[in-house]
Amino acid sequence: MTKFKNPALAGTGSAYPEKEEWAFKAALEAIHGSLDFGPIADGKLHRFHIPGDKPGTLNGWYVQYLDGIASGAFGSWKTGQTHTWSSRQPFDPIEAELVCQRMEQAKAQRYAEQQQRHQQAADKAHQIRQGALPANPSHTYLVAKGVEPHDLRQNRQSLLVPLYAKGQLVNVQFIQPDGSKRFLSGGQVKGCYSPLGQIQAGKPLYIAEGWATGATLHQHTGCPVACALNAGNLLPVGEALRAQYPNLELILAGDDDRQTEGNPGRSKAIAAANHLGCSVVFPAWPADAPLNLSDFNDLSRWIAGGAV
Repeated sequence: MTKFKNPALAGTGSAYPEKEEWAFKAALEAIHGSLDFGPIADGKLHRFHIPGDKPGTLNGWYVQYLDGIASGAFGSWKTGQTHTWSSRQPFDPIEAELVCQRMEQAKAQRYAEQQQRHQQAADKAHQIRQGALPANPSHTYLVAKGVEPHDLRQNRQSLLVPLYAKGQLVNVQFIQPDGSKRFLSGGQVKGCYSPLGQIQAGKPLYIAEGWATGATLHQHTGCPVACALNAGNLLPVGEALRAQYPNLELILAGDDDRQTEGNPGRSKAIAAANHLGCSVVFPAWPADAPLNLSDFNDLSRWIAGGAV
């Protein structure tokens, strides 16, 4: 969490609201870039479009107060980052407590709004999935990846990958024929996963990144797989599964992003496995395997002679 203060406004209190609103906007723009609106300082949560995000999205949020010490908070639901701002340092413990209370109010408003967004996305996910047909095995993406559709459904050209949290459908990932992907706006992703196969005693549970990688592992091992759908979600998914199945063997099946700086697939999988105290596996590349291959599906397709 980043804290912003404006020393130039020290001691102004609420006497110059225009200056304080300008200073708060400057703090917003320092993080999110140029904005085409002026913040409304009414102590309520407001949403806004963050420059660079998909057109029409309102992933940004802010709350600003002007009475007493001008203060506020803002952030992005997409990245999860939050920041606080105040016009000056509190003069005494009473002022400090007031600012603290305001930040707690902003936090409560943000949480309530986030829960509402999650519920709206979950409701929409149910509607979309119920109105969709079982995925066509001849879908371009499935053929390219060499995997079966399993329980995927299809809406026009989009494959629908279901995401679950505590057994409840909360979101879907749309996969287009060209492999491009997106989630429902406002939907929960962190700690959610798409399951393949039945979780059962005596069989290890693999945790993988992408759905096609998970499908490949499931088809080759016969073991259940939880698809986290991004590297940063491996640990939250692992923690959720560890809490739900404390006696089950977990195996992290990481990507190996050999041509990406920092190799996030490998580094995040290793970090998650170390935190969870479980084993981690990566594709075993033959000496002549191209460097652009990065996951178990890539390896399987390359061995089978398919284009990757």
